[in-house]
Amino acid sequence: MKKKDFCPLCGRELAQPYNVHHLIPVSQGGRFKETVTLHEICHSKIHSLFTEKELANEYHSIKKLLSNEDIQKFVKWVRKHPPQFYDKNKRAKRKPKRRK
Repeated sequence: MKKKDFCPLCGRELAQPYNVHHLIPVSQGGRFKETVTLHEICHSKIHSLFTEKELANEYHSIKKLLSNEDIQKFVKWVRKHPPQFYDKNKRAKRKPKRRK
């Protein structure tokens, strides 16, 4: 019997579609750093909420991602859906940070 793999973000069994996520984005020097396999919807959600700088500086581990309130709400919601479920995430409407 084949070992089942699970998404480290939502905990559901991995099924297509899935993606490889660089915990530190490639654009921020993460090309050869740690990666994780996530459902496509989970991966899309991460990138809809955070900039690449935020991912590199603040949310560069699954534990840190899961500490975010928006990710927690998403995980609670997505766990109610089958592993194959996919729904396009909309970009978060964030206010631009003011420069000092």
